[in-house]
Amino acid sequence: MTAAKKKDIPNSADDAHLVDSFLEMMAVDRAAAANTLKNYGRDLERFSLFAKSRGEKLATAGADDIAAWLAALDEEGLAASTAALKVSALRQFYQFLYAEGLRGDNPTASIDRPKTRRPLPKILSAEEVTALFHAIDQISGKKALRLSAMLEILYAAGLRVSELVSLPLAAMREGERVIIIRGKGGKERLAPLSERSIEALKSYLKRRDEFLPAKGKAGAKAANAKISSPWLFPSRGKTGHVTTARFAQMLKELAVLAGVPANRVSPHVLRHAFATHLLEGGADLRSVQQMLGHADITTTQIYTHIAQDRLRDLVFSRHPLGKAQRKMK
Repeated sequence: MTAAKKKDIPNSADDAHLVDSFLEMMAVDRAAAANTLKNYGRDLERFSLFAKSRGEKLATAGADDIAAWLAALDEEGLAASTAALKVSALRQFYQFLYAEGLRGDNPTASIDRPKTRRPLPKILSAEEVTALFHAIDQISGKKALRLSAMLEILYAAGLRVSELVSLPLAAMREGERVIIIRGKGGKERLAPLSERSIEALKSYLKRRDEFLPAKGKAGAKAANAKISSPWLFPSRGKTGHVTTARFAQMLKELAVLAGVPANRVSPHVLRHAFATHLLEGGADLRSVQQMLGHADITTTQIYTHIAQDRLRDLVFSRHPLGKAQRKMK
């Protein structure tokens, strides 16, 4: 902040002026989204009112005031994940005051981030995934071939649904057993394909052109002419390819045919199943991280908990000692 702007903040360190200056910095220097600014402003206003009830202002509140506020929020039943967001707002606000010389310390430095427990993702068993594949046999024609190819790739490579539907035709190179995936942040990675997924793709590609939009409606020759498409799974919609919503709907319909509860089936659930089944099969965590395209391995570690829980249940339900313990009870 320039010297001129510093003068805009009164010596009394009025809370509203401090918050406005902070939000201005976040908007200009950090390009914070409007919704983020709104949430930060609301959280700071709430803490300001709490600080006033303790005879303090934002500029003078200490770590004990922040801790007391968090304790009050916890008593109200506020989720730890929501409290963590409020701590983040305070942390950035007080870092701003410290950087601008408006405080000699950052009181949030001694405040721990509320511990949050990330919910375990839903998954499908290997038997349920197999049932989905078998259910495709109940569908006929080109749509069955497309759905089979999409499902095989999704489960074989653990793609995000956005990565799957937007695969370019060039991603599938003849004779290669991998496809190039452009993930979050434009980062590319190689995803291995199974023999089944390669065969499914070959069958689908023979009829892929039937999904291309026609060039025109006047005359038989024009109606038979197709517009070329760069997408592996083209469609006649605005995006030019199958949308994430449409593919999710296709999976729900397939789940009904397979006898699997439709509310348990989604593209992301299949991605979770891919990771969990790999770890259960003995894959190492680092390899699974690379295949999923996770930047941080801690994101991948969530699947180890699922695999461990399933293995524990398997021991208690199938192992002779586990059965003996149940009988004793």
